[in-house]
Amino acid sequence: MHQRELLTDAARRPLESARAVLADISQETLHAMPGGGNSIAWLVWHAARQQDSQIAHLRGEPQVWEDGWASRLGVSRGPGDIGFGDSPDEVAELRIADPAQLLAYLEAVFDAVAAYVGALSEGDLDDVVDTNWTPHVTRGVRIISTIDDAVAHVAQAAYARGVVEGWRVGY
Repeated sequence: MHQRELLTDAARRPLESARAVLADISQETLHAMPGGGNSIAWLVWHAARQQDSQIAHLRGEPQVWEDGWASRLGVSRGPGDIGFGDSPDEVAELRIADPAQLLAYLEAVFDAVAAYVGALSEGDLDDVVDTNWTPHVTRGVRIISTIDDAVAHVAQAAYARGVVEGWRVGY
């Protein structure tokens, strides 16, 4: 298996988990904030937003978000707002009317990631894209970072659904 195939497979994992988390979810559960933490809606939205923003930057192209996703989701946040540093009040303000649309946005982001990764050469993954860190960040490391963040946030969403309604993946 080539590096690009591994990255594409890894990027698909949070999408598959999000499908399970969002299946048949009520509005109450979607927006509950167990322990005053992040809601499931916010966690899945942020998982998609951070990846969309960072991969778009690598691609040198507009974010998927700019294809009308703010209005489709009913979220009044621009392309520069991906949720980093949101307060509990800002998390609570993020309301998603249709979880299927949230999943569709995550799918569109995954499609953009998969297309981008599929077009890279093996050598492209070694290109340094950020010199603000030691060691410098390569394209491959940045892609992995976006996948890791998406995995973490979707896993938190699954945990939050379990806390709110005793839900478990596959049950």
